[in-house]
Formats: sequence, structure tokens, C-alpha cells
Amino acid sequence: MWNPRAVTRLDFRVIPVIISLMIASCLVIAATDPVCTYSGGEVSFFTPKVQKQLQHFFLGWAVFIFFVGFNYHKLREWAWFLYVGMLLALVGLFFTEPIQNVRRWYRLPFVGASFQPSEYAKLIVVITLSWFLERNRSSAARLSTAFLGGVIVGIPFLLILKQPDLGTALVLCPVTLMMFYLGGIHSATVRWMTRLGFAALAFMLLIFMGILSHEKMHPFATKFLKDYQYERLNPHSHHGWAAQTAIGVGGLTGSGWRESEFTGRGWLPYGHTDSVFPAIGEEFGFFGLLFLLVLFYTLIYFGFQVMAAAVDDFGRMLSSGITVYLAMHIIINIGMMCGFLPITGVPLILVSYGGSSVFVTMAALGILQSIYAQRFMF
Repeated sequence: MWNPRAVTRLDFRVIPVIISLMIASCLVIAATDPVCTYSGGEVSFFTPKVQKQLQHFFLGWAVFIFFVGFNYHKLREWAWFLYVGMLLALVGLFFTEPIQNVRRWYRLPFVGASFQPSEYAKLIVVITLSWFLERNRSSAARLSTAFLGGVIVGIPFLLILKQPDLGTALVLCPVTLMMFYLGGIHSATVRWMTRLGFAALAFMLLIFMGILSHEKMHPFATKFLKDYQYERLNPHSHHGWAAQTAIGVGGLTGSGWRESEFTGRGWLPYGHTDSVFPAIGEEFGFFGLLFLLVLFYTLIYFGFQVMAAAVDDFGRMLSSGITVYLAMHIIINIGMMCGFLPITGVPLILVSYGGSSVFVTMAALGILQSIYAQRFMF
């Protein structure tokens, strides 16, 4: 089941990209850790949060190596066990005490950490949907197959939306659309999904670009959205304003590491988690953000290369779903920090602070490399 030969066959070009993103993560966390930002004296680079993130990365590399050598075909056999376990974990959240007024995490006793099932749910949905589409390849064009595929995605989507965690739930939509398209799902269903997706995206962009008035659209939008849900579409929220201000203050070259005034004084909310992109923008400027975008582009490009190299339908579906899943995290996080999308709490992969995001991202990248490594192994 675990083949050490696969580790020697992975695409080694991806390693420096991952390491560079991890270094960027540590730099921004060290600069935005409250221990650093609110203390007057000299603070070491290895702040408590940096040390914790390094632990996440260390364990993440172990997860990556495990999945590189793991035969990805075995995921077929585990798909439904993982799916049912994921649903039980999501349902169980509603019987726990809320953390920060939402039910997204389990507190893990004795280790002082938390566990976020929704992060793992996205990857498990991709695995289960890949198994389902491969199994039903001959009947993919039937409407019943599209309905069953929609149910597979719809149940965790609604459970995650109920937490509430809109950003994580929305990541599943483009992933499902891409996998349905490649899987040959009922063409009319894919067309309508595409139209609805573009309509929703256009509506959000028109509001955030000021073409549609947020206030004037309120009476119409709240006929099918709750007030707190529609308020997420407010382009003038404090968080959105702070993120755009931090990017603007950075200019071309930035203020320098740990020299930022806006982010350094804690005026940018969640500078080490959701808002790492504007935090990097203020400290390293446009050129720093451009370098970060090049790293992300390279990572996604390698993912699509894996999809092209996959030797079977399951590998092709799995690699396409994982690559789009990673790409959507990048697009949504950067889009909401630049004022084009509502701020929903989607982490920037491998850069935002957090263990669950790191582990599932490294697992996803490991599975991609397993598919790549076995392209000539039979």
C-alpha cells in the first residue's frame, strides 16, 4: 500500500515552491503575532505562533510524504468510510459548545489544539465524488447521476453552511462544477450550474465595485437571504477597508519586515490568519505580493500537469478536483482581501496560520504527487 519508490518519482519542482510559501508564512506570522505587535521590546523571530506553525509544517511534511508513497487507488475503497465519518464529524459539531460564536471546531483535550472538520470535508468530498464519477462513467449523462452527485456534495455543503462557514461551503461549488464537466455529467445540469455560478459572481462583483448599491439592493436581496448573510456583501465593512488600506500603504516595495505601522499596530484584523495577504502587502509591497502570486501560479500549474499525466479516470478526476480546490482557496482569499468578494474566512493555503488547513493542504499535495509518481507504474 505504501511504496517508497514513489517518493523518488515525485515532481521535485514542487518542493521549493512549498518551502517558499512556508517561509512566507513564518515571516508574516512573526510580524503579526500579538506578542510582537503589542510589546515594546525586542522580540525573537520564533514567537509562540511561529513555533506552533513550524510544528504544523513539520507534521504536514510527514503527511505529504505518507500520501506520496500511498497508492491513491486505495482511496476508492475508503471513499465511503471517509465520507460517512466526515458527515458524523460535521453533525457532531452542533452538539458542542460554540467557539467565537460559531460551531466549526472541536477542542482537543490534553493537546491544547482544535480540529476543524470542514477543512478535511472538502478533500473527502473530492475523493468521494471522484470515486462516484468513475464508477458511473457509463451513465454519467443521465439526470439521475447528476442528482446523486449533487446529493454527495449537497449534504456536507448544507452542514458546513449551517455552522455557519459560507467561504468553506462555497469552495465546493466550483470544484463540483469542474468535476461534473470532466466526468461527462448531464450537460444541461452543468450549463445551469455554470449560469447560476456566473450570475452569483456577477451580482457580488457589481456590489463590491459600487455599480449596484448595497443599501438599495437590501429589500430585494433579503427576500431570499437573511440580514446577516446579506451584510457579508457590504463592500464598506471594517475588515475589507483595513485589508485594502494595508495593501495600499505597502506601495511597491513595502515598509519592511516588522516595520509596518497599520498591520503592526493591530489595525488589520486577523493579520496572521485570513488577512495574511494584505499583511504581506504592507511589509513587502507589490513586488512581495507578485512573488507570492508567482508561487501560487506555479503550484496550480503543476497540479494541472498532474491531471494531464494521470493514467486513469479516478486519478484524473481526483487531481482536477484537488487542483481546483487549491486554486479556489487562493482566488477567494485574495479576492476578498482586494475588495472583490465578501470576507468569509477562507485561509490562504500554506501561508495562513492554522493546523487543519496545513494538514489537509499537504495531504492534497501528497495525493497529487502520488498520482504523478504512478503515471508509469503499473
